[in-house]
Parts: sequence; C-alpha cells; structure tokens
Amino acid sequence: MEARDLWAEGPENGHMDVLLAALRAAAEPTRLRIVALLTRGELTVSELVHILGQSQPRISRHLKLLTEAGLLTRHREGSWVFHRLAESGPGAEVAQHLNVLLPDEGVQDQVLTRDRERLAEVKRQRAEAAAAYFRDNAESWDKLRSLHVDDAEVEKVISRLLPGDGIENLLDVGTGTGRMLELLAPRARRLQGIDLSREMLAVARANLERADCGNCRVRQADLYQLPYPAAVFDAVTVHQVLHFLDQPAAAIVEAARVLAPGGRLVVVDFLPHDQENLRQEHEHRRLGFADKEIGAWFGRAGLTAKNTEHLSGAPLTVAVWVAEKPPTDTKQETPPP
Repeated sequence: MEARDLWAEGPENGHMDVLLAALRAAAEPTRLRIVALLTRGELTVSELVHILGQSQPRISRHLKLLTEAGLLTRHREGSWVFHRLAESGPGAEVAQHLNVLLPDEGVQDQVLTRDRERLAEVKRQRAEAAAAYFRDNAESWDKLRSLHVDDAEVEKVISRLLPGDGIENLLDVGTGTGRMLELLAPRARRLQGIDLSREMLAVARANLERADCGNCRVRQADLYQLPYPAAVFDAVTVHQVLHFLDQPAAAIVEAARVLAPGGRLVVVDFLPHDQENLRQEHEHRRLGFADKEIGAWFGRAGLTAKNTEHLSGAPLTVAVWVAEKPPTDTKQETPPP
C-alpha cells in the first residue's frame, strides 16, 4: 500500500493532524496490545478486561482514544459493545501497518504471547458455551427457533429466492436439524449440510432418513474452514446461524469461497433487536444484523447483493439477504463427499 493512500480523505489542511492523532493513540503499550488483539476478531470491553488484566474504566478509556483516532469502530447491541479494527480511513491504515510490524506467533514476546493465550481461552469459553447449548437443545431446536418467527413464512421466501430447479450442488452451513436440506431436497441434485455439533448431526440424519432425502448428506465441519474446494456449490444457505458466531463476516467470506460463479448465497437471520435474554438463555452472540452490515460483508466477500426481504414477528423481525457471485471463475463439477 502506497503512503499517499493515507491522505485519500479529509480536508487538505487536516491530513497531518489525522495521521498524527492515529499514531499518538497507538503509541502506548496497552493500546498497541488492543490493536494486536482486534486483528483476530471483535471483542467486548469485558473480554478485553479479562485478557489484559486491567480495570474496566482503564480499558474503556483506551478504547475511547483508539476509536476517536479512527483505529477502531464500536458497535452497540443492547448492553454489549463490540470493538473491531476500523476498515477504512487513515486510522485503519495505521492499524494495518502496525500489525505488520508486531511480532508474529513464531517470535517470543511474553506480553503478546500471554495476550494470545488469554484470547484463545475467551474463544474456547464461547465455543464451549455454544456447544453445551446445542447439545442440550438438539432435540427441540426447531421448536426453539419457532418461538420468535414463523418458520413456514421464512421457508416460503427462501424457496422463492432460490432457483426453482437446476441446482446441482447445494450447501447448508450450520445445518442444525437438517431442516433446510429437507426443504430444498426436491430442488437440487446433491445437498450437503455441515455442523460442528455431533448431537445436531445425529438429529439431522434421523430427520433426513425419515423424510427419505436420499440426495442429502451431512458431516461435521467448521464453517470457518469448509472442507470443500473453491467454486463448487450452486447455492449456499446460512439459516439462523450468524448470531451465534464470533466472526460472522468471516463465515460469509468462507461461504462465498465455495460458491460457484453465478451461484447464490442466502442468509437468514434477525434484524437488530433488544432481546437480551437470548444471550443468557440461548447463547446468542449477536443481537441481529443491519441490512447495511450484511451488504458490506457481501461486498468484501466479492458478492453482489440481489434481494432483501423482512418478515416481521413479535418481538423479532427476520431478514432474508440474497447475494450472487459474479460469473467469472470456472466451476468445479462435484464437491467431495
């Protein structure tokens, strides 16, 4: 990245001030550690307090300075505030350059190594809480989802927005009980679903066998590292999954990777809401997503947003977002089993 890119925005007499403010904000040990941690995903204040071993007021002051200088952005969801690295502007570019200069994991640095270990602990705790929830609720998962929105109406929209026929390969990310596979089995030649929970997959297999969906397969896999080559699926669905994730944007990027040119990605989730109980009772990481946020993630994944539909419920509103992959690359024939 050339140095002149740093001066792309802002009034002419303010360029130097903007850059100096970003450099001053980062030139402090704790703030530099925060920047390093946020390269690995968004974090809340409480998570940063745990990782850095400092008081909440002190961490909040550091975050305020970094945000005002343009290195970070903040996103409030109910009582939680998520912090992430800025994606544009001089502050964002300063943060990117600083992270190139920081020691990587192969270099011994006691402070950064300890931070990374505590970050791994935080992520492990999140994953264990989510896994325990899915394990405890696998049998009643579809019922739990229907408490807040009419699944039948959502399924009608999904069916309408996907091609009526001609789908060779379809992937359902975070398949849960396999409901999307069962719904779309008549529309595709081969369907595959992935989920990290063995308990969920056991329910999905039983449901698909009962529905005589012989063209459907499920397997255990990580949605951040799908076990498929690029450009292999004509359609990918991500149904009520993103709000559980630590890195929802990364999940969309990975789904886009396996999508064939001209293929369609369908994402279903909640619009922003204030139902805090979903965090405590159902392990929701995010309280919904705005259209603009999903659209930006589509763009960064190389997709073109095509349709958005909202289905109002009480108290939640479900959104269906659809994007397509430009028809440029070469599609592979068949995904591996």
